[in-house]
Amino acid sequence: MLQTKSVRLDMIGSIMFIVRTGWIKERGLLALMWLTYSVFAAICFGLRGILYHWTSQKPLNRNLLLCGTFSMGAIINGICALAFSSSWTMAALIGIQMGLFSFGANASMFKGFAVGKASLVAILTALPSVVVVIVAFGLWREKLHAMQLIAFVVIVGGVLLVRMSNDISLRNLQGAQWGVLAMLLFAANDLSGKWSTMMEADLFPTMFFMFVTGAACFGIWWLRDLQSERGKQARSLQSLSAAGGEVRVSQHASNRFAAPNTSMWSDKRTFLVGLAVGTTNAVGMMLIITAFDLGKAGLVSAVTALNVLIVLLYTRFVVKEKFTKAEITGISLAFAGILLMRLFGA
Repeated sequence: MLQTKSVRLDMIGSIMFIVRTGWIKERGLLALMWLTYSVFAAICFGLRGILYHWTSQKPLNRNLLLCGTFSMGAIINGICALAFSSSWTMAALIGIQMGLFSFGANASMFKGFAVGKASLVAILTALPSVVVVIVAFGLWREKLHAMQLIAFVVIVGGVLLVRMSNDISLRNLQGAQWGVLAMLLFAANDLSGKWSTMMEADLFPTMFFMFVTGAACFGIWWLRDLQSERGKQARSLQSLSAAGGEVRVSQHASNRFAAPNTSMWSDKRTFLVGLAVGTTNAVGMMLIITAFDLGKAGLVSAVTALNVLIVLLYTRFVVKEKFTKAEITGISLAFAGILLMRLFGA
């Protein structure tokens, strides 16, 4: 009798050990899933960056392009929300806040590129993850253990080296204020995404509200520019008509990327290309929000910042630009950081 009881206890103990071991392994796998989602989000945002780089060389209106980009995100997430019967709760309205932050960040970044040094603005917009780590600790007490902190510093250092340029000088900080504003707003967007997961907002409705808000903001900005341009054309025509002269005015001439003597893309073509770009953006946002739900905000933000490496590889192998020593070092550090995160991220 005692022997039978002992056997049963041994069996129960063995079963409990197997269950406990499996549970711990499952926790470890789940703990690293955020890294997988973050890496794939970085790839999607890298593809988006490549398309942005390509369109920056085209004679088009950037506000209309981004309106199309956000519109595609709204279409995809709206369809997914209906298909999966998502819950349209009050928490999903956090997406409106995310849309406003995303609009402000992109507008500030492009303004910085227009009035200041592109390299300086690029460096500042690589630092939102630092802000996210600090704020996430202050708001939600998210702490990084020693190896996570080391991996975080290595990744951020690698991204900064990739974006570093020889023309950076403390004497010439023109456009820095716009770069700082873009950095803060990008960080606020990431933190809002993390907050939406903490409030248990459904993914697709949240993303729908975000993309609709962004599309509306860029659409309004495009209409304002269009009206302003038409007003200038009308005044020019009136003044020259009174003088008996002739005038030629190109539509959307305010686009700084348009090369001289090139015809502007039509509004329809620009919007359709924006829709295509929006596919990569929408998938990237779905992945990063899922990563925020599984991992720490600062680490997710740092890993997704590696999307710049995808753009860099594109410029090297497609555009045929050569890597500098700083870029090679930055790429090596970034991959070393990912390896550290893979080994010690859990």
